[in-house]
Amino acid sequence: MMSAKPALFGHVPSFSFEFFPPKTPEGASALYDTVMKLRVFRPSFVSVTYGAGGGSRELTRSVVQDIQESGIPTVPHLTCVGHTEQELADILEGYVHAGARAVLALRGDPPRNRPYDPGRDAFRHASDLVRFIRSWEEQRGLPFRLIIGVAGFPEGHPDTRNRIREMDYLKAKLDEGADYICTQLFFDNHAFFDYRDRCRLLGIDVPIIAGIMPVTSISSMNRMAELSAGTNFPARLLKAMLRAGGDKASIERIGINYASNQCGELLDAEVDGIHFYTLNRSRATLEIYRNLGINNYFDVDRIHMLSNLYKS
Repeated sequence: MMSAKPALFGHVPSFSFEFFPPKTPEGASALYDTVMKLRVFRPSFVSVTYGAGGGSRELTRSVVQDIQESGIPTVPHLTCVGHTEQELADILEGYVHAGARAVLALRGDPPRNRPYDPGRDAFRHASDLVRFIRSWEEQRGLPFRLIIGVAGFPEGHPDTRNRIREMDYLKAKLDEGADYICTQLFFDNHAFFDYRDRCRLLGIDVPIIAGIMPVTSISSMNRMAELSAGTNFPARLLKAMLRAGGDKASIERIGINYASNQCGELLDAEVDGIHFYTLNRSRATLEIYRNLGINNYFDVDRIHMLSNLYKS
């Protein structure tokens, strides 16, 4: 497979954030405030999630347009679950009209609180969705090529026990035309490094973006366990949480420090990018940036220049 560097990754490493559509006007205002606070770091892009079964697709489109108009490249999610081909085409049309030039193609999760008939889904696999997007943009005659991201699972997809077969599924998504991989959140960098090595052994040479979500409370940790079935919570992190004795401020500080150390190690290992799952809050991400000493891309570029100098 040929190496690819999509337009979203003009700078390496890339830094990006993920948000979910708000449910209330107050939530929308808070989200916009968060985006503006994080904008000072000049993110490569921000992604906007998509409710199970497409339940929040109109909200997603609205958020995409608002963020895109602020000058930040925006990557909306698109899922197979709950959609016919015509619905997927309509959603893509809406995203493009809102200014999006990239999408994250996912299989998606079935809705929990309403009836769901998998028989009406146009596609069962993300690779099929990637192929459909490439076909749609060709038929549509777009004057640009959409950048397509897909999900990666450093610690294994919960529905696939065969890890070798799982990598074949990943490669299928890239062979259908995906441009980069954004991983599920993880707390063990060794799992990510092993995953990256296995990708390279298969000839997958696109950017692999590491998904990071700092633990800021016990409730947020429980939510992470729900959102990312199969994610390992290392004993070192759990022991630190126990030492906090339930103190909320201490737990938040431990989570931010742990994520900061994770990111520092990833940067030292020349990660292609880091994607922060923000839960629509800016505080933890801002603190991680401060801990890393990153003010803007010029600082990162300078670090790489120094690194190359020391290697020579």
